[in-house]
Amino acid sequence: MKPVPHTTSLRRAPVQRRSAERLTRILDACADLLDEVGYDALSTRAVAVRAGVPIGSVYRFFGNKRAMADALAQRNLERYTERVTERLKEAGSGEGWRAAVDAVLDEYIAMKRTAPGFSLVDFGNQIPVGSGHAEPNHRVADRLTDLLSGYLSREPDEDLRRTFLIAVETADSLVHLAFRVAPEGDEKVIEETRALLRAYLARVLD
Repeated sequence: MKPVPHTTSLRRAPVQRRSAERLTRILDACADLLDEVGYDALSTRAVAVRAGVPIGSVYRFFGNKRAMADALAQRNLERYTERVTERLKEAGSGEGWRAAVDAVLDEYIAMKRTAPGFSLVDFGNQIPVGSGHAEPNHRVADRLTDLLSGYLSREPDEDLRRTFLIAVETADSLVHLAFRVAPEGDEKVIEETRALLRAYLARVLD
C-alpha cells in the first residue's frame, strides 16, 4: 500500500507575501460562504467580493469553485496535522498510543465543530458535497501514519498504513453519523467511536 501522492488545485503558487495573504483571504471567504450558502450556491464572484479582491485574483489561483474547495480541503488537512502535532508534543511520548488516538479524534471533532466550511468540504471527502470520495481518506491516513509512527517509534510499513487507513475510514463514517444525529456531534456516538478505535488498534499497537 503506497502513500497517495499530494496534489494541488492551485493554478499558480503564491511567491510574494502579498500574494500569499490574498490567497488566504480567498480561502477564508470561501470557507465562510460555504457555511452561509452551501456548495451549490457558491460562486467565484461572491468569494472575490467577500475577500475584497478582484475576480481576476481568484482566477489567478483557481479555475473554478471546485478547485477552490479542493484547496480549502488541503488547507484543512495541513491545519489538522498542525493541531494533532501540537497535541502530541503536549502529551509527550510517554502517554502511549491511546493518548495519540484521542488527539487524532478530538482534533477532528473540534474542527468539525468550529472550522469554517469544514463540515461541508472536510479533507476533500465531500467534494462535490455528499460524494464521499475515498482518496482524501488515503491522504489523511498517510499523514497520520507518518506522524504517529515517529511518536510511537514504529516503522511506517505497509501493515501500519493499512491499519491506520481502516481506522481513518471507520472514524470518518462514524463521526459523520454523530453529526447527522446531532448538530454538534452526538457524544454517545463519539464515545462509541473512540472505544471501537481503541479496541481495533490495540490488536496492532499493544
